[in-house]
Amino acid sequence: MASSPPTPPPSPEEPPARSEHARYWRANKIIVGVLLAIWFLVGAVLAIFLVRPLNGVRLGGFPLGFWIAHQGAIYVFIGLILIYCLLMEREDSKFHVEERRRRGSGT
Repeated sequence: MASSPPTPPPSPEEPPARSEHARYWRANKIIVGVLLAIWFLVGAVLAIFLVRPLNGVRLGGFPLGFWIAHQGAIYVFIGLILIYCLLMEREDSKFHVEERRRRGSGT
């Protein structure tokens, strides 16, 4: 009876690397999901659906609903970009992810 050659055991480094990668992307997806929910809340719910009730409040002489639709949503969007950058910088350092920089290679 011929036996097949033994298969080598899996490398002990591969599963943790995959696990780390999965945890990193799970954290990334959670951050993106929360930030998109905030963006939807401000950009759609407050600026479109709740604009009439918010117009009863004044901000700088303008109705609040009008201000959120024309100015506030943009400020929130820029803030969300900055928050994403800060949170991902933290996650990158937590999972030891570094950007690859080409210095002096000309390509």
